[in-house]
Amino acid sequence: MTRREPPVTGPDEPVVFPPVTRIRLANGLAVWFVERRQLPFVTVSLLVPAGSAIDPIDLPGLASLTADMLDEGSGTQSAIEIQEAFGRLGTTLDTEAGPDAVLLSLSVLPRHAHEACALIADLVMRPTLAVEDFERVSTLRLNRLRQLRNSPSSVADQAFVQAVFGAHPYGHQPWGLTQAIERMHIENVVHVHEAAYHPASCAMMVVGSLEPADVARIAESAFGTWTGPEKGSDLISTIPFSPAPRASASRVILVDRPGAAQTELRIGHVAAPRGTPDYHALVLLNAILGGQFVSRINLNLREQKGYTYGAHTAFDFRRMAGSFVLQTSVQTDATADAVRESLNEIAAIRGDRPPTAQEIEFGSATLTRGYARSFETTGQIGRALTQLAMYDLPDDTFDRFVPGVRAVRADDLTAAAQRYLHPDQLVVVAVGDRVTLESGLASLGLGDPVVATVDI
Repeated sequence: MTRREPPVTGPDEPVVFPPVTRIRLANGLAVWFVERRQLPFVTVSLLVPAGSAIDPIDLPGLASLTADMLDEGSGTQSAIEIQEAFGRLGTTLDTEAGPDAVLLSLSVLPRHAHEACALIADLVMRPTLAVEDFERVSTLRLNRLRQLRNSPSSVADQAFVQAVFGAHPYGHQPWGLTQAIERMHIENVVHVHEAAYHPASCAMMVVGSLEPADVARIAESAFGTWTGPEKGSDLISTIPFSPAPRASASRVILVDRPGAAQTELRIGHVAAPRGTPDYHALVLLNAILGGQFVSRINLNLREQKGYTYGAHTAFDFRRMAGSFVLQTSVQTDATADAVRESLNEIAAIRGDRPPTAQEIEFGSATLTRGYARSFETTGQIGRALTQLAMYDLPDDTFDRFVPGVRAVRADDLTAAAQRYLHPDQLVVVAVGDRVTLESGLASLGLGDPVVATVDI
């Protein structure tokens, strides 16, 4: 082999997701375990079906604020004592609030797994939820929201979900809105905790160097006394809502930022849920359209036209239909042209210019060559387990990804594009200088831009 010739690549590495051991405690808590002996490490996660989709329509942000309150004191321990306890175990607790669920997770040495689980159990079963802690946490959230108001990207994200989803449970970001946070009281947090944090709806995920019997013993010791209603034994079953309706026509939302040198753009609409049978086709379609550096959108807007430093697209897969979105920031005087080129690319991939064999091969390779590396650590496997639970996916979901993507053909991509990309229903959000942008955006043929204010 010489340095002039690239190495020959081998076949795709097969992925065999490790077997999942499932038990259910008498109180209904689901416990999922994957044995992983390569390293003396254990990752523990608790999945709670209390994401931002359960927020009351007048209190967006309540679910994530409730999650933030969990480690502010529990039982007889203060917030500082809790953090010191985690520190003695050599770990920290990560709390993540998304649209569909809240996830608490940490990684520890196996000998500390019992104590770590006991700490997590204390937080979710016996949080103090004190008024003074709520005032401090909500003040921190309000300060964070003030920062986000000055971020064009955050403003565009908020404007986009509001425009696409409206009053639907997905119509706001998990972090919430300032006016809603100011209206909240500790009683709202207590109500969410009492309503959503009970064992029959939650799942404990454990991955690492333990025996199944050890996991059962640890789970029972930590969570066995947790009580709550029996209803909700199916994971994530406490979020009863329907998919958001699609828009009837395309439109342009303009958020004024006087003097802005760049325009933050979001272009998209309601798309598909995670459980769609077109999942592999949509993932590959996105890779070709805007999911990689050599995608059509990025090559057009960045490499050929020089409008932006980068542009990408994504399908935001959730329990119910999430969104398809094109995201970029372009120079102000190129905004209308950038939108026009984006709309053309989205329309073209539906049929006029379908994916080529070369694009399909390159996109497939990008998605599959390194896929096996997605399951190397206990944390990665733990996150994969939460995907199975949250979206009610079969255990062989990850085994089927590589062959599933490789099996997608050009006709499948065109069918998926026609089913889930709708140029006549796209919402265009532009955050930039109104004086410079308005006439250009009006020339796109999507109607006059609607000038909007966005509260965060």
